[in-house]
Amino acid sequence: MVDDSARRQGRPVVTTHAAIEQAAFRLFAERGFEGTTLDAIADEVGVGRRTLFRYYRSKNDIPWGRFDLTLARFRHLLADAPADEPLWRGVHRAVRAFNEFPPAADPTHVDRMRLILRTPALQAHSVLRYAEWRQVIAEHVAARTGARPGDLLPQTVGQVSLALALAAYDVWLDDPARSLPDLVDAAMLTLRAHLDPTT
Repeated sequence: MVDDSARRQGRPVVTTHAAIEQAAFRLFAERGFEGTTLDAIADEVGVGRRTLFRYYRSKNDIPWGRFDLTLARFRHLLADAPADEPLWRGVHRAVRAFNEFPPAADPTHVDRMRLILRTPALQAHSVLRYAEWRQVIAEHVAARTGARPGDLLPQTVGQVSLALALAAYDVWLDDPARSLPDLVDAAMLTLRAHLDPTT
């Protein structure tokens, strides 16, 4: 925590994305998402509201963490697929790997995703994030097939992949003892029907 005297003396206030997320999730657990203000989060971290905005543009962005970095990782996972590998398999493998998180993550992945997927106040914001995620897949599929990202096949693969992943999350949030990667793996197997004409 940073005390008020440090702020008054003009010392630079330093925090991290992780510290903000951990503080925010403590408050979300105590007060609920809608009952937690940005000012309360800033006070919990020990920074000013303006400092908080340097890390996150809004309260709605905090549950998603550093989503720009996770999308960059997702692009790399897709790009690393061997050129001779069937398209469905590369997308399948990348989506599974994208959804593997360390058990010691703080906040935990189950807490993060329960908040994102089951908080009504976050749903409109989540639509924007889902669109970014689907676009990563659409761009990959377009590059592999010679299509444009906005064409039907790339868009279909993005939409279907998201629906399959969300179905796996719904099952997992009801029973977190199950393996999320295994659930995603099982759900993503049906993607083959959309991309492999031999099945």
